[in-house]
Amino acid sequence: MKVNVNAVNFSADRKLVDFVQLRLNKLDKFYDKVVSSDVFFKVENTSEKENKIVEVKVNVPGDEFLVKKKGKTFEGAIDLAAESLERQLVKRKEKVGN
Repeated sequence: MKVNVNAVNFSADRKLVDFVQLRLNKLDKFYDKVVSSDVFFKVENTSEKENKIVEVKVNVPGDEFLVKKKGKTFEGAIDLAAESLERQLVKRKEKVGN
């Protein structure tokens, strides 16, 4: 699956990009028709510890899923987003019936 990583106002290091690629590649197990995904990393300027925002848009034929999660680290937020996407893709697979 093609994963586009976009870091807003900073540059994501290779380790983070590789982590995202590995984590999102696992989505193929839940729904094999995933075309691509776009990942946006943002940092909120707040005093909260959970100021890392991750938005993941997954494209499947005829639809797209958007998940936005917050966490203390980008890796943690990606895990939360991926879990949410896994549930959505399983529902989609059951609905489509293949």
